Formats: sequence, structure tokens, C-alpha cells
Amino acid sequence: MAKPKNDSKPTTVTRIKASDLPAEHGRRGDKKTAMKQPKDVQAKKVTQGDTEEPKRNILRRFLGYFSGAWFELKQVRWPNRRATWSMTAALLIFTALFVALILVTDTVWQYLFKLILE
Repeated sequence: MAKPKNDSKPTTVTRIKASDLPAEHGRRGDKKTAMKQPKDVQAKKVTQGDTEEPKRNILRRFLGYFSGAWFELKQVRWPNRRATWSMTAALLIFTALFVALILVTDTVWQYLFKLILE
């Protein structure tokens, strides 16, 4: 492998963490912005009579799950019709060969057991 010349620009590597992603990519929250909020907003306590907050939290989690799943589905590169048919044909051929192998093996074992037992 050839080394790059010294006069070329050096390669820089950027490491991306999950906390660097924007909120629409399924990130739950930024720690830096959470620290800037007032303490009464950060530590909101739920009293016994306040049942509205846990219900909203469950709904938020439920909707967050589906929005994250939809985001992942949009990233999938689906195969075209030709590739789908070729994969289906390969699966059917493999299944037929495997069934034939099992049938031949069963027939051989059945024949051997008949020879031994009779």
C-alpha cells in the first residue's frame, strides 16, 4: 500500500456520539441543556394526586418508540423486485435440496434398521 505524500492535507477523524445527534433522531435529551434549566424544572416531583404526568410519560414513550421505528424504516434500503424474486428462488431451491437430503438420509437409516432388526 502506498503512503500519501506529506504535502497533502492530514486526515481528520470526527467521532460522533449519540449525544451529538439532533432530537429528531431519537435522542432523549441533551445533558448540557438540562443543566441550564432551573432546578424546579429539572426535578419535578410527582405527588400522589398528580396522575397526569406518568400517563403523559407513557404516551411519550409509546410515541417515541414508533417515531424511532419509523426513522429506522426510512433508513432501510429495500431490494428491488428482481432481487426479491432471486432471493425467493434461492430460498425455494435451498429448501428443496434440504428436504431431499433429509428424505434420502431417512430412507438410508430406515433401510439400515430393517437390515439390523430382521
